[in-house]
Amino acid sequence: MGLPEAWRLMSRFNSLKRTNVILQHLRMSKHTDAAGEVLLERKGCAGVITLNRPKYLNALNLNMIRQIYPQLKKWEQDPGTFLIIIKGTGGKAFCAGGDIKAVSEAGKAKQKLAQDFFREEYMLNSAIESCQKPYVALIHGITMGGGVGLSVHGQFRVATEKSLFAMPETAIGLFPDVGGGYFLPRLQGKLGYFLALTGFRLKGRDVYRAGIATHFVDSEKVINRMSPTSLKITLRQLMEGSSKTLKEVLTMEYRLSQYCMGGHDFHEGVRAVLIDKDQNPKWKPNDLKEVTDEELNNHFKSLGSNDLKL
Repeated sequence: MGLPEAWRLMSRFNSLKRTNVILQHLRMSKHTDAAGEVLLERKGCAGVITLNRPKYLNALNLNMIRQIYPQLKKWEQDPGTFLIIIKGTGGKAFCAGGDIKAVSEAGKAKQKLAQDFFREEYMLNSAIESCQKPYVALIHGITMGGGVGLSVHGQFRVATEKSLFAMPETAIGLFPDVGGGYFLPRLQGKLGYFLALTGFRLKGRDVYRAGIATHFVDSEKVINRMSPTSLKITLRQLMEGSSKTLKEVLTMEYRLSQYCMGGHDFHEGVRAVLIDKDQNPKWKPNDLKEVTDEELNNHFKSLGSNDLKL
């Protein structure tokens, strides 16, 4: 195998790992028992930032900014970190904005917080935009103001049917900041001007249609209803198929079909959707993390003399 081919395969493998991790984190946490306003964890090949102020709709404060910024820079330089994911807890909000009440009080009292908050928040926005690792924001729930700054400048923004996006700053005598002057006028047509001037709220799939999100998933249907094994098989099928001929793809898919016929999930899926119609399949395994690399590789193995011949 030549060096270019090896690099191409490694690139595809790394992309596959990143996407698998993203799929796992799309199952949003309803709560967390961990302490701290922001949680910074390494989970597999991903650096995960979890905004953890659910009672305040994960509003961003200076303490959180000062924790996120250096960790983001550290993960960016870490060769073992393949991507960075940011999400919120509580199920209601990704991040409803900056902690504006505290900033207003500091501003009236001529305290330094009013300067530091905006300076360091904008520095974080810039760091997200220039991040050399894939940065994935799961904008599930309310995403406004400072929350927009934590997401829209990243490479990937994943919206769900519960996403609610707005830049409502003109209602509080401010302006759409966190880089609003950059991304809003670049939305299609004059939509950005409308959102900035009115504070209009985009919901669900419209966040994706507007170009604010790069991807859209149903928070219950990509994860809870689909076979975890099928998700991993399909992702690898598409990644490999992108550089194969049609004959090579059909040979690969015949191998997959035969492995699925001998497995559990296909027959269980047919039962749940087409026979009993209870729409409640019992997948084995029922979690993406339990689908091992060995099991995945087995689906793609040659069938020897039984391989499809075209």
